[in-house]
Amino acid sequence: MKIEKKIPKHIAIIMDGNGRWAKNKGLSRDYGHKEGKESAKEMVRSCAKLGVKNLTLFAFSSENWKRPKLEVDLLMGLLHNSLRTELKELKKNNIKLETIGDLSKIPLIVRKFLKKVCEETKDNDLMTLTLALSYGSRDEIINSVKEIADKVKNNIISVEKIDESLINQHLYTRNLPDVDLMIRTSGEKRISNFLLWQSAYAELYFSDELWPDFKSEHLIKAISDYQNRERRFGRTSEQII
Repeated sequence: MKIEKKIPKHIAIIMDGNGRWAKNKGLSRDYGHKEGKESAKEMVRSCAKLGVKNLTLFAFSSENWKRPKLEVDLLMGLLHNSLRTELKELKKNNIKLETIGDLSKIPLIVRKFLKKVCEETKDNDLMTLTLALSYGSRDEIINSVKEIADKVKNNIISVEKIDESLINQHLYTRNLPDVDLMIRTSGEKRISNFLLWQSAYAELYFSDELWPDFKSEHLIKAISDYQNRERRFGRTSEQII
């Protein structure tokens, strides 16, 4: 698997459509989530092979806690099971796992294993896989503002020192570069409170494929589309050239 031209350093994916995939097949939603897990595994392997340095997956939003308890419990169980079964492969393939979000809401047994996997893969450097869990971008920004305000109040920093770099240092993603390419599956065209600050200049790609049907060939298509776009960051085309 190889793509010429520049590979995005950071890809973020909103994995949408598990429930509709299952409904279309006359199955319960849990089948959709289980198939979606397989697509996530394929994306991790594919991105690592293609040379993507950072992959962030929107696994569970802060709003997802509003779903029926049975479904939430299923998703937490799938997460726990995936961590247990994939730890060996992450270590073998030199992939580091990190998380972003309010982990205090994640069940303790899952949280402990998350910490274990992150600890055991912290020195891996082929690719960083970040799971957004109990994550909401507005909450993230609010938390960063509170932390900075508290430091200003206690004379740790001055108001004049507040800039983009300082705000970045107080976000969950402080160790990650800005998003280059954001992908959303299932045909929906919105970013749903995901990495709002980090995606200020991201290229957006919307796929009609439901997440369980999104495979390596669709990822390659998205990256190829990204490579054919002109990223100006406020400059003119002539300046880019």
